[in-house]
Amino acid sequence: TALTLAALVFWGRVQIWQILALSFVTGLAQAFGGPAYQSLVPTLVEKKDLPNAIALNSIQFNLARVFGPLLAGATLAAFGTALCFALNGVSFLVVILALLSLTIKHIPPAERKPILHDLKGGLSYVRSQPAIVALTVLAFLTTFLGLPLLTFLPIFARDIFHGDVGRYSVMMSFSGAGAVVGALIVAWLGLFKHTGLTLLLVQFTFGLLVTAFALSRIAWLSYLLLFLDGAALLVVFSMTASLVQLIVPDHLRGRVVSIYMVAFRGGMPLGSLWGGYGASLRSAPSVLAINGMLVSLVALYFLTRSHGVREL
Repeated sequence: TALTLAALVFWGRVQIWQILALSFVTGLAQAFGGPAYQSLVPTLVEKKDLPNAIALNSIQFNLARVFGPLLAGATLAAFGTALCFALNGVSFLVVILALLSLTIKHIPPAERKPILHDLKGGLSYVRSQPAIVALTVLAFLTTFLGLPLLTFLPIFARDIFHGDVGRYSVMMSFSGAGAVVGALIVAWLGLFKHTGLTLLLVQFTFGLLVTAFALSRIAWLSYLLLFLDGAALLVVFSMTASLVQLIVPDHLRGRVVSIYMVAFRGGMPLGSLWGGYGASLRSAPSVLAINGMLVSLVALYFLTRSHGVREL
């Protein structure tokens, strides 16, 4: 899809419906690849090292957020948009080669059952585990309410700080750098007591930081808040994913992780849709400020009611 988009831009044929169609195809691919990718991690490390592995695994994504905007901005200025998309498409070959280099022993199931039967089994298990339900809800609400922060960055760069692509690249880099630091912190901490309580406290703080960024009109303070936002967001995501992986049994891992990933990934586009609509009625900063307060309220709810998360 990235190479197709590059070709469409190169020949000047790109239209909105084509971008939407390519986004839909990409979403289908991620629906298969995401759960498989997440389920692969526990087969590579021992259970006690799982939080470290998940946190370190997230660094590759967030390093891309640090260096990607900088490289893309330079490439865009020097060579144009089409080459940016083309390089993005070629970069996937590196990932494919890395995955092909892994040697994983596949143990097939004792008996094959219809996909709907397996899906019902996964849903039944999730419903029977209040902690997994709560973690899934937390993942969805965090992406739904928190990730519009990244969606709105171009608006903040242009309208609030009167910048251009360069300003946006710097803002993305601060957010990505914070995420890398957050991942290193989780990787250093590893598996420890009161992970669930720590997760909720960090999420509460993340909501306050999002609201503070929405209200800030000072460039250096906004950069600092973006750095802290990125760190807090990555800590929340890594700890949530680690707790889900630690709870679920091996034979249900793929199905349960798939349900979790639907909530995690589904919150991103839905949150952007809601955020864009809300911004059209009021403004991006006001919507982001409300979202941040709601994130903190969600964390406060689970801190007081728990549903099994606080005790993990």
